[in-house]
Amino acid sequence: MMPAHETYDVIVIGAGAGGMTAAAVAAVEGLRVLVIEKTAFVGGTTAWSGGMVWIPANAKMKEAGLSDSITDAVQYLSSTVPEPANAGLRAAFLARGPEAVAWLEANTELRLQPLKVCPDYYPERLGATSRGRVLEPLAFDGRRLGRAFARLRPPLPESTLFGGIMVNRLDVPHLWRVGKSLRSTLRAAQLVSAYALQRLRSPRGMMLHLGNALAARLFASLLAQQVEILFSADVEDLSMQGDRVAGVVIRHGARDRLIAARRGVVLATGGFSHDAALRKRFFPAAAGFVSATNPSGTGDGLRLAATVGAALNTEATSPAYWVPASLFRRADGSRGVFPHMVTDRAKPGVIAVNAAGRRFVNEALSYHEVVLAMLRDGNGKPDRPFYLICDHAFLWTYGLGRIKPFTRSVRRYVASGELIEAPDVAQLAAKIGIKPSVLTATLASYNEGAREGRDPEFGRGSTSYQRHFGDAAHKPNPCVAPIVRAPFFAMRIHPADLGTAIGMKVDAQARVLREDGTPVAGLYACGNDMGSIMNGNCPGPGIMLGPALTFGYIAGRHLAEGATIAPSAAKASV
Repeated sequence: MMPAHETYDVIVIGAGAGGMTAAAVAAVEGLRVLVIEKTAFVGGTTAWSGGMVWIPANAKMKEAGLSDSITDAVQYLSSTVPEPANAGLRAAFLARGPEAVAWLEANTELRLQPLKVCPDYYPERLGATSRGRVLEPLAFDGRRLGRAFARLRPPLPESTLFGGIMVNRLDVPHLWRVGKSLRSTLRAAQLVSAYALQRLRSPRGMMLHLGNALAARLFASLLAQQVEILFSADVEDLSMQGDRVAGVVIRHGARDRLIAARRGVVLATGGFSHDAALRKRFFPAAAGFVSATNPSGTGDGLRLAATVGAALNTEATSPAYWVPASLFRRADGSRGVFPHMVTDRAKPGVIAVNAAGRRFVNEALSYHEVVLAMLRDGNGKPDRPFYLICDHAFLWTYGLGRIKPFTRSVRRYVASGELIEAPDVAQLAAKIGIKPSVLTATLASYNEGAREGRDPEFGRGSTSYQRHFGDAAHKPNPCVAPIVRAPFFAMRIHPADLGTAIGMKVDAQARVLREDGTPVAGLYACGNDMGSIMNGNCPGPGIMLGPALTFGYIAGRHLAEGATIAPSAAKASV
């Protein structure tokens, strides 16, 4: 057996939100922790995300005068996640999520605030709420990371302005109203001037928001506790002592090293979104191979766990969380994936059509529901095309995909094929391979109701969630407007995943389980390596980050306590 080169109390594999949370908690509790990250950056997909964290009945809500209860949350989840599988884990999440937030705020650099208006995705269901269950990170000044700032994964260029300005949710409406509102115009000028000053000292903006701020705050927490992070290292195998996971074998540079773990190992490698074999095994054929996640999620955690007899949770209604996405090429030649989450689909004056040129979904539903409709309509065909259709007025006012509002020339997007343009609907249809008569009829039918703010076919704008992401200034329906002003545009969208829902079975202490329900001693999982406690259902924003932080916290606390429970008790907690 290879001798151990070093020994730690805890080894965490992966530096996304779940992994960094587990590492920070264990370190605060006095343990010596090593984080192993296969890339050159911390943050994973979290650093690219909106940073929303779904935690019902959290104390931050109460501080803001917003009401919620575990009873309401249980009632809401009973209809949006009706399957009995993982009920115990959902109960653990609801019970310990608020505890996790309070502990992390008291002991780490994490700071969250409730979104006062952010509806659950099914606001008509009993127990739903439109306020406070979703937390977001407070802005973070990247200068606080010092030289380590270079190790924080940058946000996607498409989610910034002028190649580097990060914008929080409250500033987005101001950007829409530049030139129309003095207050908004001044706010936009303030953002640009602050960014210009930051660029004098940094290659990008230093005031961080959304998921980049969340990742930065967790990273700062690790630095404050002097947690060691090993970058650009691959974990080759788990090391065992009897039936207990006692460390890892890593490949770092040209040699293998055994690193021992006294307490245990946490798997937080980000799921398997970029592993072709696992996608083919678990994803429907119509899903294809597009992912909006960080490319480092290649199923490493699942493969490692399989070598020690870990069980997979395959009882998921959906194997992933979905988002419609458009594809493009960046200036450096790399492929970009733009997730159409909330910036365009619910705005008035755009529709989605299938390969036949007909609408197939209420475009203002959650991104997850829109892709489920795409998969149903695709009927198992992975290359079946779908398009967003809009006119010049929509594109100028709201943008489309990565194309920002008020873009004076879209020539380069048209030249690359990312955006299809035509002087009339019939010619647009011909360019995207749809019968002109069908697309013309689809637009005519939609416009007939849209002129009065109605959508008789799908009821767009009928719920508070849909209206929240529409344009409140547009009357009478913030989600509906006719598509009439030439030229007309189309953008192809694809089913893409935001993260995998199939992962390892764990118990309420985040310990990885075997098929018989007993825990693999010394092995934990969180984030997307852990099977979805929502079974692939998507009841609200932040439905991955909420459990990731909670079970990362649970894993870190359990490792620090050094507790063990009998196999029979472990079975009962599943």
